[in-house]
Amino acid sequence: MYSIFKRAVFFILLIGFWELLFRCGIWPEYVLPSPVSVYKTLIRGFQDQTFIIGIAISMKRIAIGYGISIVIGIFLGLLIGRVRVFEETLGSLISGLQTLPTICWLPLALLWFGLNDRAIIFLVIMGAVLSITVATDVGVKSVPPLYIRAAKTMGARGWKLYLEVIIPAALPHIITGMKQGWSFAWRSLMAGELLIVCLGLGHLMMIGRELNDMSQVIAVMIVIVIIGILVDRLFFVKMEKRIRERWGLVKG
Repeated sequence: MYSIFKRAVFFILLIGFWELLFRCGIWPEYVLPSPVSVYKTLIRGFQDQTFIIGIAISMKRIAIGYGISIVIGIFLGLLIGRVRVFEETLGSLISGLQTLPTICWLPLALLWFGLNDRAIIFLVIMGAVLSITVATDVGVKSVPPLYIRAAKTMGARGWKLYLEVIIPAALPHIITGMKQGWSFAWRSLMAGELLIVCLGLGHLMMIGRELNDMSQVIAVMIVIVIIGILVDRLFFVKMEKRIRERWGLVKG
């Protein structure tokens, strides 16, 4: 309860500081709108279902792209972490590709898929898959060799060894990579929707910019932040808590 109170006070002070900046008139209203103006834009966007449609379309894209990223990323991470030839070849390639900004994949996405959802989903995949792969690789290499030797002594082989020993032991690192990949997936999604003319939250931000309606731009940004907080609290925080409980890391 006390933590909720602290968060409430923090956000109230933040909004108050925002209102103070607006009233000081340092920037014109079309550059820095008031909190009230942004609030009205939020209400109007949900009442006319513009934001609801944008959220639904963007969530569909990120769900598909991020889901594919998890499958590919964990698979590649397991290969690189356990098979030396993949570590020396594919591992070095992925390390190099990780330094490449996702937006660099946009020209290829447009040439390969055209101006459609597949291009945006491709950007989401490239934004998230590398982080998940690297984190899974680190997690697999962090598994104590004693665990693997003990499992093999008890007859664990092949996929059984992965499913019952390696993946559970590497899970903290995998969850960290998934969490980082989720944030990168959102950035890639927004980059695609801002540059490719299509419906979605990024397109709503672009419309606001073109109309000099900064209230709409900030309102969409707030929606994105709220979605990120909800996903983090409802999924990642719960998974991290369960892992800590399983490993006996929760303080009594």
